[in-house]
Amino acid sequence: MILIDRFLSDEQDPKAVEKVLGKLNDMLTTNEELIYLAVQKRPAVNLLPDCIVVSNKRIFYCEPANFGITMNFKDISWKSIKEISFKEEIFGSKFICVPQHGENIITEYIPKVQARKLYQAAYEQLEAYKEQLRQAELEDKRAQQPAPAAPVIETIIPESIPAEEPVAETYVPPVPVEEPEDETTLKLRKLKTLYDKQLITQAEYEAKKADILDTF
Repeated sequence: MILIDRFLSDEQDPKAVEKVLGKLNDMLTTNEELIYLAVQKRPAVNLLPDCIVVSNKRIFYCEPANFGITMNFKDISWKSIKEISFKEEIFGSKFICVPQHGENIITEYIPKVQARKLYQAAYEQLEAYKEQLRQAELEDKRAQQPAPAAPVIETIIPESIPAEEPVAETYVPPVPVEEPEDETTLKLRKLKTLYDKQLITQAEYEAKKADILDTF
């Protein structure tokens, strides 16, 4: 249920407010909230005033018909509105709504205080909608941009280290292992040494040699 008192803060006509809110109560959509209501005040006769209501989703234009028995409601959403403005005159103000398409919607004889607050409420809601639209467009652009390429990781291949040339092996001939001389050979060698030093004669050498060989 919509509380009426909050919409009577700027000398709005209580009867008009009560009648309009009673109708709008069944017209609001999910999460829709009424923000401000302005009531027309004609300089001469003000029996059937028009009303303008701003919600967070649209602007309502409420016009009495059939001598106040019925009421015509027209609404325009924020996405269909290009801009809004108001103009103060001698008798109240004009509230002007410029739609994206079609003619301007002009409501006259809005009390000046109400016109200022009506304009403020409508302007804030229109700008909030435009900001949401800008954010949605930015998100779409980000979504359409290609994903950033994966960083290229450069693999550094170390230079091949040349293999060491094989070292030529130096051939070392095997050292012959001298076998120990037997006793006969040693005797003959000693005997020959004595003969070479002329310590014995050739006859003695030959005789000793024959003796050694005979014992072999």
